[in-house]
Amino acid sequence: MSQSTDTHARDTRVAPPAAWALRDAHVDAMQVAVVIPSYRVKAHVLGVIEQIPASVSRIYVVDDACPDASGAWVETQCNDPRVSVLRNASNQGVGGAVMAGYAQAVADGMDVIVKMDGDGQMDPAALPQLIGPIRRGEADYTKGNRFYDLTQIGRMPVARILGNAALSFMTKISSGYWDVFDPTNGYTAIHARVVQKLPLAKISKRYFFETDMLFRLNIIRAVVADVPMEARYGAETSNLKISSVVFDFSFKHLRNTFKRLFYSYFLRDLSLASIQLLIGVLFLLVGTGMGIAFWVQSSSTGVTASAGSVMLVALQIIVGIQLVLGFLAYDIAAVPRRTLYRLLARDGVGTTTP
Repeated sequence: MSQSTDTHARDTRVAPPAAWALRDAHVDAMQVAVVIPSYRVKAHVLGVIEQIPASVSRIYVVDDACPDASGAWVETQCNDPRVSVLRNASNQGVGGAVMAGYAQAVADGMDVIVKMDGDGQMDPAALPQLIGPIRRGEADYTKGNRFYDLTQIGRMPVARILGNAALSFMTKISSGYWDVFDPTNGYTAIHARVVQKLPLAKISKRYFFETDMLFRLNIIRAVVADVPMEARYGAETSNLKISSVVFDFSFKHLRNTFKRLFYSYFLRDLSLASIQLLIGVLFLLVGTGMGIAFWVQSSSTGVTASAGSVMLVALQIIVGIQLVLGFLAYDIAAVPRRTLYRLLARDGVGTTTP
């Protein structure tokens, strides 16, 4: 079956048996959809569709203005009745394609939406493992992590390991999810209720999509979980060129960091951590500025700065560092832990706590 579109409770820790049965029925009845962004993956996409588990209710192949006409290829070559082909009028990037699939899946009443690339690098057999934390009510959004297995890491190029470590550290700071790794892993799953709370039009549509998703999820306090995944590499080629995105990624990480800190610690809430951050940064800036001023004065006059001046600068910098470290400890501990989609459940079933 094919379709073309243009993009545009209470706390029951001692729950009675009836409530438990209702919750289990709700979990088992969750409808799962898979969104496959399709751009230059004509040689692999049919193989990916064939391997998707039978438990999946819908499969959305999003032709992102693919020059190979992959959407038409799927329509003529695939007989799977679960498949619908969506088309973007112009190339929107991986994020734009996924947003189109998300919107259609929500409109069709799906519960869990999985994003799976069409190049064959993501194992469809791992899908039940990926959506497990969402079905159990442990997470709102899950993503693969190829760095759990030390054996897998040992087979990866050193450049890939170092690059991913650097990206992961920047993502931890900008997103606020200090317990996630492998931010560029695009094998993800999300509950449809959470999708409805996201500003889809504002999420980055290109290669920064996965990282920007984490930032947006933290703003709405969604729970994110890493799921161990095995890396799969074949003859496919990546359209991502690191050299062309490094400066763009750095700017966007910095922008998201400031926005997250402002939204979370000054606009939406004000706590001791907010004061620690504000005063700590102030002390660091003043101390550093005074240190530079004393150094310039000493260099121009040839007179060594006094011990008192040095101690004044050092004290401000030390106090500033301590305050910022205290803020970081609070921020790391403040990672969302209560699943959002259960709070949003209209029937109350999703809020039942085992």
